[in-house]
Amino acid sequence: MRTGAAALGVLAAPVLLGAAAPDYAGDAVALDALVTANYAYLDRFPGGKAPATPQLAAERAAVHDRDSLLQYAEDVLTSLADHHAITGASFKQDWAVVPTYADLWIERSGDQYAVDAVRPDTPAARAGVATGDRLVAVDGVPIAQALAAFWAPLGLDAQGERGAYGARVLAAGRRDRPRVLAFAGTRGTRTLTLASLYDAQPDRPPLTVTGTTIRFNNSLGDQATIAAFDAAMAAIPTNAPVTIDLTDTPSGGNTSVARAVMGWFVRVPSAYQVHTLPAEERETGVPRQWIEQVLPRAGRYHAGPVSLRVGRWTGSMGEGIAIGFAAFGERVCGTRMAGLRGAVYDFPLPASGLVVKLPAERLYTVDGKPREAFQPRPASQCR
Repeated sequence: MRTGAAALGVLAAPVLLGAAAPDYAGDAVALDALVTANYAYLDRFPGGKAPATPQLAAERAAVHDRDSLLQYAEDVLTSLADHHAITGASFKQDWAVVPTYADLWIERSGDQYAVDAVRPDTPAARAGVATGDRLVAVDGVPIAQALAAFWAPLGLDAQGERGAYGARVLAAGRRDRPRVLAFAGTRGTRTLTLASLYDAQPDRPPLTVTGTTIRFNNSLGDQATIAAFDAAMAAIPTNAPVTIDLTDTPSGGNTSVARAVMGWFVRVPSAYQVHTLPAEERETGVPRQWIEQVLPRAGRYHAGPVSLRVGRWTGSMGEGIAIGFAAFGERVCGTRMAGLRGAVYDFPLPASGLVVKLPAERLYTVDGKPREAFQPRPASQCR
């Protein structure tokens, strides 16, 4: 998303003497084609086409160097209103990535924007922001005007999914500065200055183990998590009930870690999610779909009951683990998860190598429901 300032913290790609500069303008055109070919959720938009506005077209025509290409790529992906679609590079003053660097989950309620969840032990939580509070202003600007200003440079408005998406991004703020947010609620209207979550990311072990509860510390993308989880499980009596806490996994992860975790709880190969690849059907006219399985792990099986805790900061691969355990018949309890769409692929643009990250696969539960629509049981059923 555009920053409204010169590009800071991003250096132009080096150019060797005598070598032609990359075709940045060509990459801007290639980006549009790449989204059309590979983004798995084009059916969210009228006519099955990604948003195309005169403003985006003018920005594309003006691309001439790496910074202007990156700015255009950010704007194209923002137009999708999909928290799973981001660029690999960034400007230091960009908006925070949601949900990884967000401490508030905002949902639209009529013409208001309400706090649906507050991430524990974060600036918002410590300031007393509560579920049910309404976000009423950002940097002194009423929320409706702030959202209009957020979308106007792209030639879009805050209708439909763009409203809540934009409100979550505005609430997360810029990466390089505090946020000034006003909330209305039972304590009246309060204006708070909240630090960016980019300011301090403490080092934590992959897991925190308390009794037979294993909490993942946003570590589903770390291969070291496998050994840590194996050690934790080996210390738990084989018939004891186990709780797996995925409420702090907003950055997702990879399937090898996920399958290693789930492999402790299956005796036979077991389906955990369904994939489709729309790009192949668009190219060939032939649909492609497959079921991914979890396999038992030799010498590693837990016979006792297991339950999962999930919430708004359960994202991507955390959501995949949740629907996997649900497919095994286990209890998955909590609130709605992040609802991140699809499996993300990295796509380098042909001339510059700039990477864009797009949901290219659609993911479903084994009984055919979109993963992003999965509803856990109430938290009380896991106590």
